[in-house]
Amino acid sequence: MTKRRILLVEDEEDIADLVALHLSDLCDEVVVARDGHEGMRLATSDEWALIVLDLRLPGPDGLEICRAVRRDRSYQPILMLTSKSAELDRVLGLETGADDYLTKPFSVLELVARVRAIFRRIESL
Repeated sequence: MTKRRILLVEDEEDIADLVALHLSDLCDEVVVARDGHEGMRLATSDEWALIVLDLRLPGPDGLEICRAVRRDRSYQPILMLTSKSAELDRVLGLETGADDYLTKPFSVLELVARVRAIFRRIESL
C-alpha cells in the first residue's frame, strides 16, 4: 500500500501548523512548503495524495502552481485554501484546475470533511 502524503503550501505559519495538525490524522505525512518557490518545486517533483494551496504566496502564487501541476503531472487533487473569497477568484481557482476551494477564515471541521470527500472520490475511481 502506498503512503498517503499531503503537500500544504501556506506561508502563514499559524495556519500552516493548524492545518498540518488536523490533516495529519488523514494521511501518513504532511509536508509544508512556506513559499511559492518551495511549493512549486515540491508540487511538480513528487506525487501527492492531495495538494492544499494558498493563492497569495511569496514567489509563484497558488494559481501558477496549480497550472504547473495540471500541465506537467498526472492527476493529483488540489484544494485551494485562501483569503481570496470573491466569486471571480473562486471561479478562476476552479477553472485553473482546483478540485475544491475553501476561503479563510475557515472551519477546520469543514476542511477535514472536504479532504475526506476528495479522498473518497479518488478512491472510488
